[in-house]
Amino acid sequence: MGENTDDAVEEDDHDLDMNLSSFPGVETVCVFPKNSAKLVPAGEETELLVGLKNEGKTRVGVMGIRASVHLPYDHKLLVQNLTMLRLNNASIPTSLQATFPYIFAVSQYLQPGAFDLVGYIIYDVEGKPYQSVFYNGTIEVVESGGLLSGESVFLLTLGIGLLLLLGLWAYSQVQRLTKKTKKVSKVEVGTRSTEASLDEWLEGTTLAKTSSGKTKNKKN
Repeated sequence: MGENTDDAVEEDDHDLDMNLSSFPGVETVCVFPKNSAKLVPAGEETELLVGLKNEGKTRVGVMGIRASVHLPYDHKLLVQNLTMLRLNNASIPTSLQATFPYIFAVSQYLQPGAFDLVGYIIYDVEGKPYQSVFYNGTIEVVESGGLLSGESVFLLTLGIGLLLLLGLWAYSQVQRLTKKTKKVSKVEVGTRSTEASLDEWLEGTTLAKTSSGKTKNKKN
C-alpha cells in the first residue's frame, strides 16, 4: 500500500510540473496583499492570493499551484523553482470562483534587483489536467530586514561624495578668481605710484628742464 501511495504522489507532482494548455472559460487573477510594490525580501516568506473563476460548463478541480523566478530579459534563464503547492482537487462549480493563498520564498542568496515571477495554477476538467498563468510580471527582490539593499546604500554614499567634491571644486574656483581680481587692482595702483615717483626723481635734471622748455614753446 505504501508503495502505491508514493507512486500516486510522484504522479501528482509530475502532473503539476508538466507543460499544459489552458481550458476555455477559466479565468485567473493574482493579488499581492498589502504589497502593491511587489517587494520580495530574500529568504523570507511572501504571500500572494490566486483567484480562479469557472466560467465554463463543467466543474473544475484545482490540483495545485507552482511558480518560478526568471531573469527579466530572458525567461529561458531560470533562477529558481519555487514551492509547489498541492490543493487536492479543490472543486469549483460552474459560475463560481475561489481564492487560494500561495506562500513562497526566494533564496536568501539571491542578489537584490528586479526579476520576473511566472506562476501557474493547475486544474482538472473532466479528468484531464490543464493550467493557466495567474501571474507573469516583475517582482523586486530586496535584502531581508530592509528596503534598501547594500548596492543602494553604496550608490547613495557615492552620490553624496561626488556632490561634496563638486562643491569643494566650485568653492576653490571662486576663491581663485577672487585672488586674481585683487592682484590686478594692486598692479594698477603700483603703476601709478611708480609714475609719480619717476616724475619726482626727474625734477631738477636736464631731461626735466628740456621737457619744461618744450612745454613753454608749445604755449607760445
